[in-house]
Amino acid sequence: MDPTLIKDAINQVMPFGKYAGRRLYHLPEPYLVWFHKQGFPQNKLGEQLALMYEIKLNGLESVVAPLLNDD
Repeated sequence: MDPTLIKDAINQVMPFGKYAGRRLYHLPEPYLVWFHKQGFPQNKLGEQLALMYEIKLNGLESVVAPLLNDD
């Protein structure tokens, strides 16, 4: 997996919904599980949400945390 894709995904800001304005990294796991059950959007954001789901499901937050932007 390309580290740039991971960095882009964890720093992507959620554009809509209850958690609009939060980085995908900071979305709660139950929200990502809900998306997984409902189906991720069929676009780049959906791919990023699916990646965040896998990261959280496998407990890899601490591995990707250094890739978070400081802003």
